[in-house]
Amino acid sequence: ITVCNSMKGPSSDARAFTTHSAPPDTPLPPRLSHRTKSSLTLQWKPPVDNGSKITNYVLEWDEGKKNSIFREYYVGHQRHCKVMGLCPAVGYTFRVAALNDIGTSGFSTEVVFNTTGSLPQTSLPPRLAQAGPSWVTLEWTRPNSCSNEEVVTYTLEMQDETKGLDFQAVYSGLELNRKVETLKRNTQYKFRLITCSGEWRSAPSSLLVCKTTPDRPGPPVNPAVNAVTYHSFCVTWEPPQDDGGSGDLTYVLEISEGNLEESQWVTLYRGPERKHLCEDLKPATSYSLRLSCVNVGGQSLCSDDLTVRTHIPPPGRCQPPSTVGNVKHKEMTLQWDGPLCGEESENVEFSLEMCAMEEGSEPTEVYCGSKTECTVGNLLPGTTYRFQVRAANSAGYGPYSESVEISTAAGPPGQCSPPAINVRSHTCADVTWENKVSSGIDISEYRLDWGRDLDSLELVYSGMETCFQISNLEASADYCCRLQAVNQAGAGPYSDLVMYRTPAAAPDVVSGFCCVDHPLNPTDNEPFSHSTCLALTWDEPHCNGAEITSYCISIGDRIFTTRNETCHIIRDLLPDSEYSLQIRAENEMGPGPFSQILTVRTRPLPPSPPRLECAAVGPQSLKLRWGFSSRSQLTDDTTYTLQMENRNQRFVVVYRGSSHTFKLQRLSESSQYRFRIQAVSEAGEGPFSETYTFSTTKSLPQTLKAPRVVQLEGNACEVTWESIPPMRGDRISYVLQVLGGRDSDYKQVYKGDETSFQLSGLQWNTDYRVRVFACRRCVDTLQELCGSFSPSAHFNLRRSDATLAVEADITRVPMGKTLTDEQFAGLIVFGVASLSVLMAFLLQLLI
Repeated sequence: ITVCNSMKGPSSDARAFTTHSAPPDTPLPPRLSHRTKSSLTLQWKPPVDNGSKITNYVLEWDEGKKNSIFREYYVGHQRHCKVMGLCPAVGYTFRVAALNDIGTSGFSTEVVFNTTGSLPQTSLPPRLAQAGPSWVTLEWTRPNSCSNEEVVTYTLEMQDETKGLDFQAVYSGLELNRKVETLKRNTQYKFRLITCSGEWRSAPSSLLVCKTTPDRPGPPVNPAVNAVTYHSFCVTWEPPQDDGGSGDLTYVLEISEGNLEESQWVTLYRGPERKHLCEDLKPATSYSLRLSCVNVGGQSLCSDDLTVRTHIPPPGRCQPPSTVGNVKHKEMTLQWDGPLCGEESENVEFSLEMCAMEEGSEPTEVYCGSKTECTVGNLLPGTTYRFQVRAANSAGYGPYSESVEISTAAGPPGQCSPPAINVRSHTCADVTWENKVSSGIDISEYRLDWGRDLDSLELVYSGMETCFQISNLEASADYCCRLQAVNQAGAGPYSDLVMYRTPAAAPDVVSGFCCVDHPLNPTDNEPFSHSTCLALTWDEPHCNGAEITSYCISIGDRIFTTRNETCHIIRDLLPDSEYSLQIRAENEMGPGPFSQILTVRTRPLPPSPPRLECAAVGPQSLKLRWGFSSRSQLTDDTTYTLQMENRNQRFVVVYRGSSHTFKLQRLSESSQYRFRIQAVSEAGEGPFSETYTFSTTKSLPQTLKAPRVVQLEGNACEVTWESIPPMRGDRISYVLQVLGGRDSDYKQVYKGDETSFQLSGLQWNTDYRVRVFACRRCVDTLQELCGSFSPSAHFNLRRSDATLAVEADITRVPMGKTLTDEQFAGLIVFGVASLSVLMAFLLQLLI
């Protein structure tokens, strides 16, 4: 209802709605209906179900422990429950909740009910009979208050503080003792006893606190030996993985000499430390070790035996080396005697050292092995060397022997110094070297090898000169060379390898210069058009040792400079025009040569988009059409791409073809749709048009079925017709028309929201036809959309014999003060007749 200045408007139409179901309300607490010494009977009332039928009730209790911990006792659809097996004179706390298909209600307030009778005496606590690492044996006595014929059961409960504070039942039966197993060693446990007889149950006894014993530990792990000498070594170890539950451990180290016929273990150490130094041992002797540990639970098993051997003394001094046979210019054979003293059973190795007689020369080891003879090679001819030898065993090296000096015979030249390379250009270089001085025979020639690498070296010069020029080299390429001197005794060794790299040059000519249809690196900011742009690509030329920095593209009298990429887009060209292009690469050494001329032609301009129009509009369809563009004439091979904006505000293709019309179906009524169009020809894809917005119309109401007519008492009948639900929030009204009697056109007799209407004042034995149509009242536009007429329904009033023949005009139930066509015609006839009578009366008076 709308109110303005105390004036109330008409009430709006009533709207019905249904709220969602919810879990039940919290029920009232249960009430006690009956109780005994060992049972309680409870009842409760159902709460409000909030639209969903209650399926179950949950009854929880605290088992009389008064610890605010509740457990389920009953789950079901009944509203009463009998709790059995209770103790006399004990209070129990209960609460209840309800469940339906939606969820669970909250629990009711807690209520306490007591059983009848007096509380039995408290049981005596159990006694510890025996304890082990993982078990304890407990025993208890029968209550004095119980007769011999009475059956008494006992419940033994245990509390494990490592798992929680709740007591758990570990035994329930008639025996007076129990062995509790699977316990943790060296751990404290609490026990209590509950006695049950018939319907009564005693309160828990006082607590018995007992503890399991420690277990025997495991053996120590990871024993290791270090700092081994001739007469001692140090032993270390780690604690056992299992200490038996007790942290106080005493370690026992035992040793046995391995070469005894009957090994006897002797205790070397006993204490808490995990390290011991074994001293006063025999050299070069094997010993076996083993470890164990002891705690209050007993002694562990021994660890695996660990074998260790003491070192032997190093060997003595060897005899000086001497030559065997003739001494050559590059090698000699030496021999020597073993050490003067030492262990014969130990494997002995020898180390021979050589030192040149030049000042500052360092000694070099030339042999290491068990033999007492070796051949020393790679010597210089005519050179004196100093040699000395020493022996070594597992204990280390002995002292060096006295040194001896031996000279080699004369031979081929020695190694030349590395040649020098002087750069002339990137294709030419000069190689020079020093004249080799020979202490023996004069040098007869020099040999120079040149190549790209060690495997491709070739002889390029042979003679007595100390220089040579090499040409036809490649730019920025790696080369190497070496030199060798030759005399009558033979060729000397090669010099060290000299590496050389030619300088860099300008790049080579660019190849593979061509025009492609699509750019290799497109950018979203700058669109690409084949009419005004050219996409170029080429192969990267050889840089000749210097990285390419840019490329220069010549097009007519213009030059474009690009980066070191192998593609480029030239823009702002004329459409349908021919161009000649060349390209060259540049680096820090300068520009390279231009490539061959490339002749290309740009494409014509792509077509402009046509104008988009809406040819026909429907509630669920739109027919679109488009024509020629004003800026460019479209050819017969032009195709069109029509796009429509979807719900995600993205344009999707709905039509692609050469037609100029397209009809979209299955659209929503009274909705706006956005479109754009694009023309495509051989010249390419034209730009998209501006966005056009078209809207669908509202749907008309559906055509109703023929109305149904039922004759009533007298000359009346009732007309009914089907109803239509509201259309997208718009209300539906109905118009009823009647054709009958002398009328030639249908006349409206009713307009409203109802689906039935009563006609009265009809003529007997007269044919009538009725029809109806629906109207949609649009809320947003205040427009009324009317549907099609329904099929007409025919009827004829038949009166019975007892009915008086009375002519009656066709009337209807009055609707306000509006006159029908029949009433208006009657008034006109009555007026004309009255006027005629009045005129006749006046004429009579005048005569």
